[in-house]
Amino acid sequence: MGPGPSDVSPRVLKALGQPTIGHLDPAFVALMDEIKELLQYAFMTKNRLTIPVSAPGSAGMETCFMNMVDPNDHILVCINGVFGGRMAEVAKRAGAKVTTLDFEWGTAVSPAKVDEALAADSSISMLAFVHAETSTGVRSDAKELCEIARKHNCLTIVDAVTSLAGIELRVDDWGIDAIYSGTQKCLSCVPGISPVSFSEKAVEKIQNRTHTNDSWFLDLKLVMAYWEQSEAQPKRAYHHTAPVNSLYALHESLVMVREEGLENAWARHAKHHKALVAGLSVLGIEMIVDEAHRLPELNTVKIPEGADDAAVRGALLEQFDLEIGAGLGKFAGNAWRIGLMGSACKRENVELCISALASVLNEQGYSCDGEAAIAAVAESYA
Repeated sequence: MGPGPSDVSPRVLKALGQPTIGHLDPAFVALMDEIKELLQYAFMTKNRLTIPVSAPGSAGMETCFMNMVDPNDHILVCINGVFGGRMAEVAKRAGAKVTTLDFEWGTAVSPAKVDEALAADSSISMLAFVHAETSTGVRSDAKELCEIARKHNCLTIVDAVTSLAGIELRVDDWGIDAIYSGTQKCLSCVPGISPVSFSEKAVEKIQNRTHTNDSWFLDLKLVMAYWEQSEAQPKRAYHHTAPVNSLYALHESLVMVREEGLENAWARHAKHHKALVAGLSVLGIEMIVDEAHRLPELNTVKIPEGADDAAVRGALLEQFDLEIGAGLGKFAGNAWRIGLMGSACKRENVELCISALASVLNEQGYSCDGEAAIAAVAESYA
């Protein structure tokens, strides 16, 4: 129950273990087409350019920036945690002129301040932000931020690594131009694949680039020849050896998302988050993020005064086989990150987390009522 990777379901592990076939085998090519359709469902988009990048979420981020950004493009990057900062770093490496807009850790990106920044500088052509900041447990309003970007004729690049299949995300309805995610969070798949999707405006920007992409492996003009057939190109072209078994696993995890239904998945994450918060409250453990902007799948909490960060996490792992995450960056040593993602997002895990935390904290001299906390969890479900 850390910030990822999340538990992988037995169905996905079984799919992962199927016999490996060639990455141009007709059966695998058919599977590739199914994966694209399933990803379009998960992203809620009809974007033709919706594919899994054969590398983890950080490569999905680089895919967006290295294909969308020409040298000296002016980009506004919003930073309210570790991964917003990483976006800025990648944008600089892509040759962009980067302006950053910083927000206090634990708070959402302010649409009003973004609007003000874009209005003040008409040379900015792109807005980049994190929808679900994994380092802080904060959700920013992607819909409103994309509306503001369109008003100022800016394209958008959105990090959805922790949000895909965990909270509401509507790529087409919200007008997101480029988006990337990861398989190891709410999809509960093995790490190492990064789903991406690009709007028609983004595809036009990519196709009209005159600067040669500095990354050969992530160059979408080349990758698409492998992932797509057309009248102009009736046969798939070899680009790289795809991670065949990992894509088996991704396919199965996406099938599971479709079986449950996206809206049901969002509701499930919200329900179990509410129960977890009820139990934590009775234990005296405070949430860091305001309720309006909390991620149900990534709960950032204050370490109780007097509790030893590493000792508590170590005892949880040793005694209960339960992992929770440490704080990152400014939150290091002051926060725990408790994941409720994908197949790990269920009642038995909420109850285990609350009872285990109560036991370990009491062992270490921090007095709390575990039975009352479990009763609060039960009341939330009732």
